[in-house]
Amino acid sequence: MKSRGLSEFLGEVIGTFTLILLGDGVVANVGLAPRLASPAYNWNTITIGWAFAVIVAVYVSAGVSGAHLNPAVTIALAVKRGFSWSKVPTYIAGQFVGAFLGALGVYLVYREGLVAAGMPNVWCTGPGSVFGQAFWGGTGGGSVGAYSLVNASIAEIVGTAVLLFGVLASGDERNLGLKFNMGPFLVGGTVLAVGLSLGGPSGYAINPARDLGPRIFGALVGTQGLFDGIYWLVAPVIMPIIGGILGAVIYDALVTAQLPPKKD
Repeated sequence: MKSRGLSEFLGEVIGTFTLILLGDGVVANVGLAPRLASPAYNWNTITIGWAFAVIVAVYVSAGVSGAHLNPAVTIALAVKRGFSWSKVPTYIAGQFVGAFLGALGVYLVYREGLVAAGMPNVWCTGPGSVFGQAFWGGTGGGSVGAYSLVNASIAEIVGTAVLLFGVLASGDERNLGLKFNMGPFLVGGTVLAVGLSLGGPSGYAINPARDLGPRIFGALVGTQGLFDGIYWLVAPVIMPIIGGILGAVIYDALVTAQLPPKKD
């Protein structure tokens, strides 16, 4: 007899593994630029790659665990959608395990390029990421500015709140509604929009597991500076949880409360 808890744990593991394998994979591809001329790689490549990483990951795991893939989503659903608090630790554990394994997958695929480049940070967001270190397709061009921890934290709160708007709308039958299991495309599209419009200050972690799991793996394989200072805990871990709860609260106050009653 199958254990429901184990099934949900494994669903979150495989879903988050897929998310990070494809998401950090596009970061490595852009950062190392192993094949094409440098103009072929840019921020748009990153955001589109991450959007489809989300879409594939949700389709892979939604039937097993609901495809939270993100502690900020799990906690927000527990706060505002009646998701059982007893399941929260299992889901978050699965997300972190999957994220760590996804980073391992990226390492195996890009190992030679990563080693040749000195093991740059393709794993996580914030200071020290590959985009601040002049990789950008091997052009040698560095970033032109930086954002403070406060500014990056605000960006993470707002970005994760918008992510929850998309997540909640994707399953809201009282709202416009989605047919033929198209919900993952709305969630992926939301991640694309957040990346294109709000991702600059912090790199749009919007997911504590997505950032911290690969960050731990990156430190183990020799990427330097991943845990310097307090940034790693504040902007990509704490702030998305706050933003997720805030997004669910705002959605319910300004959208759910205004929708017509559900028809029988």
